[in-house]
Amino acid sequence: MDGHLGVGAIVNLNQPDQYIHWGFILISLANFIVIVVLIVLFVLAISLPFLKGKPIKRKVYQQATADEGSEAPDSWTGRSRHIGLKYLPPDKLLPDGQPSYVSSWVYVFGVLTIGALAMAILSGMVLAIEGPTWWHVSDVGHFVNSLHLWSVELFMGFMTVHLWAKFWMAAWRGKRWLTWMTGVVAFLVSIIEAFTGYLSQTNFDSQWIAFESKDAFNSGGIGAFFNAMNFGQALMLHIVLVPIILVFIVGIHVLMVRIRGVVPPIGAEPTHLGEVGEAAQAKTSTTEMEVGQ
Repeated sequence: MDGHLGVGAIVNLNQPDQYIHWGFILISLANFIVIVVLIVLFVLAISLPFLKGKPIKRKVYQQATADEGSEAPDSWTGRSRHIGLKYLPPDKLLPDGQPSYVSSWVYVFGVLTIGALAMAILSGMVLAIEGPTWWHVSDVGHFVNSLHLWSVELFMGFMTVHLWAKFWMAAWRGKRWLTWMTGVVAFLVSIIEAFTGYLSQTNFDSQWIAFESKDAFNSGGIGAFFNAMNFGQALMLHIVLVPIILVFIVGIHVLMVRIRGVVPPIGAEPTHLGEVGEAAQAKTSTTEMEVGQ
């Protein structure tokens, strides 16, 4: 056995590795510890009895939506399905009819925002795979880089119009304040994503932006966690961490729109479009005529 084997050598890996040398066997200390732990886990897995829990109550759901008074299953998967069917049944998740006031350009901007985000992610994946040299030199790289830029421009533009339109429509009405706030948070996260994208251009613009912004970050204490002049850190934030957070928040926003429904304009009539909506409207009209007679 070569060297002194201490706890510090196991915890601190930022140093030359230490080796165990026995005859013709030469193995690093870290790998030896991993092998020993795996052998112990293997022996325990085949020797210890498995923990037995309560029997799972299996229920057959006759309806797509869970009844209010029905008891949730014992397993976490069953409880998740129970909650999902309760708050987001199939007719809400994939409706075949929408209120008539949805037939407006104001509501289209939300879908356009998601479409532009999808295009920005797809083009950004191509740029991340090929690298900076490709998008600065290759003609195809120039095209994909331009596609990424304009998809981001459209994404921010559509989202701004959508955000302000919903603000003036009082989109927080009818217990929809949380839906509104997820949209606001998505907008703020998008600003961080756009800023790290500017830092990742690897040109004079990105260098100037990084140099000018570092002093502002340092004065606010942000420089202790984020260095604007560190290209690797900015690029990883731009293509990994921030996009995951943004897509997660947008997904929550879309699900909450499905759960709470689309906010109607102030004073709008709840008339529906589509086959289901037309049938409901015809039934309502027939009932009104019978009452009138």
